[in-house]
Amino acid sequence: MAIKSQPLFRPSAGTVAGARTAEVVAAPEVDPGDVDLQARNVSFDWSAMRMHYFDDDVVATHLINVMHLFLPEGEEWFVRVFKEALPLINDEKLRRDVVGFIGQEAMHAQAHSGVHTFLTDKGLDPTRYVEQMEYIFRTALGKRPTDTKNSLVERLSYIAAIEHLTAFLGHWVLTEKRLDSAAIDPTMLDLVRWHGAEEVEHRSVAFEVLQYFDTRRSRRIRTYIQVLPMVVIMWRRGVKFLMKNDPTIDDSHREFRGRDFRAVTKRGLFPSMWDVVKVSSHYFSKSYHPSQEGSTAVAVAYLAASPAARAASA
Repeated sequence: MAIKSQPLFRPSAGTVAGARTAEVVAAPEVDPGDVDLQARNVSFDWSAMRMHYFDDDVVATHLINVMHLFLPEGEEWFVRVFKEALPLINDEKLRRDVVGFIGQEAMHAQAHSGVHTFLTDKGLDPTRYVEQMEYIFRTALGKRPTDTKNSLVERLSYIAAIEHLTAFLGHWVLTEKRLDSAAIDPTMLDLVRWHGAEEVEHRSVAFEVLQYFDTRRSRRIRTYIQVLPMVVIMWRRGVKFLMKNDPTIDDSHREFRGRDFRAVTKRGLFPSMWDVVKVSSHYFSKSYHPSQEGSTAVAVAYLAASPAARAASA
């Protein structure tokens, strides 16, 4: 992903309950070098948030809602797998990065959980979809007594593939300026940008762990080809479930259609499938490394400006 100029951030007054977010502004990139990964004990209050908080757009809101329901189970799975791998890693720097990664992913899962309660209180109970995610990450991809070290490395390879996608999403949400002009709940925008910034910040860790155990490009490509369609399918399934069960939607508008998705992406409220295809092609390169994607400078700048991250550090 070629980056000529990276946006930094400035505080911007929000419109909900006195909340504040951080607004993208153009600035040249300054590389901060290696950063120590740390979990930030953030918290978010959804009591004043409206149902369709993403520019009052039903489809855009539910595309983001799937993130709140899909990723936490995945991130808790990341934590379990990395804890399994940690005793086998002898490189001290990589061990420190893994510990930081575990802390950040555990906090991500916790931070999103409040949206589950928010949706339920609004009359949209997402439990059935969440239970499907629990089955995938706790049962289908869970550790079995008969698992070998190769099974562990296979799961690490899946995580590296998913982290390539989450780093892309993180970079997108940090740099998409149209999000600042849309009517998005400022607390929600801070959540997704804080999460995105940490995904960019730790984007190399899963890849480095995989490389520590297996440097074969064939495995990396094979598992990515398995992961990408599954993520797309489960995300689409989540949006369809939410739109079907949203009590505020008229029955004539419950269907999730391709043209609805394209309309959202054209407005800059979600990445397009073409964006996903382009960034996916980078992962197949022989010279690929996550540090080539996104920008640590942008991530660090947002984390310094994020209202939630600032409150956590205070």
